[in-house]
Amino acid sequence: MNTFALALHGGAGTITRQLMSAENEKRYLQELENALETGRALLAAGSSALEAVEATVVYLENCDLFNAGKGCVFTKQGIHEMDASIMNGADLMAGAVSGLRNVKNPIKLARYVMTHSDHVFLSYPGAEEFARLHNLEFEPESYFFNQLRYDQWQEIRDTDIYQLDHTEEISEEIIKKHQDHPPHHHDKKFGTVGAVALDQAGNVAAATSTGGMTNKNFNRIGDTPIIGAGTYANNATCAVSCTGHGEFFMRAIVAYDVSCLMEYRGLSLQEACKLVVNDKLVKFGGEGGLIAVDRQGNIALPFNSEGMYRASCLNNEPAFIAIYKD
Repeated sequence: MNTFALALHGGAGTITRQLMSAENEKRYLQELENALETGRALLAAGSSALEAVEATVVYLENCDLFNAGKGCVFTKQGIHEMDASIMNGADLMAGAVSGLRNVKNPIKLARYVMTHSDHVFLSYPGAEEFARLHNLEFEPESYFFNQLRYDQWQEIRDTDIYQLDHTEEISEEIIKKHQDHPPHHHDKKFGTVGAVALDQAGNVAAATSTGGMTNKNFNRIGDTPIIGAGTYANNATCAVSCTGHGEFFMRAIVAYDVSCLMEYRGLSLQEACKLVVNDKLVKFGGEGGLIAVDRQGNIALPFNSEGMYRASCLNNEPAFIAIYKD
């Protein structure tokens, strides 16, 4: 059997044991394992890395614990705007979508854009027209409703403030605007899901999906659907999926930067990831993390925040599943 590997993430940020109930921790760990085994089963059976990352992200999109698909957050208008992208390392083909409102699995649509169009990136409303053309599943707004996400949005809906999924550090601006009813404190979490894989044929692929920021306005788009910023895959180097404050990841072109450091400076996967996440990003205030895999089956899961929902496996070895930094 040839080597295969898979890694996934479900977001990063201020995720600590103190802020997590035992019940929630157990559920997160179980869902991360389920998603990992979904992709691993495909890779073990000889499926492509592209198929594995898509299936893994679909599982995460269908779980309301994560800010993607079913669990996505509310915009300032009280709706959902979902973004996703996918890339194949064998031929550098890619597909991306943004602003989706009712497509059940944005990552499936991103794959269709890659394989059934001459384009890379489609946005709403055209992206949903394309989804209907190819008979992808749609869901009503009620499918995406989540009480916790709704409560988070209600706290700040009348302000110009947005939240990175949850925010522990409430700004002075919010406090001043709500002296009588200050918002509750939440853990700061960058809500995105993603997967990277190496298949038995030696090809790599990456996929990323998100619901964006709570109370985001003006159709804001982050790094997730941007090839090179939130997602990148190249057989010559690695596959990368990011999670973090998108504005910083876009400015740093994080996913492609990891690949470039390997290709042009000859760094190893671990060295390249460490330099980008723990040095370059930190220097100008970027918080979050990424997952990456190369053609040798090396896996990197770096992050500069308090925690990151993550899991990985190599061949049929025991799975690695973790949430916190320690």
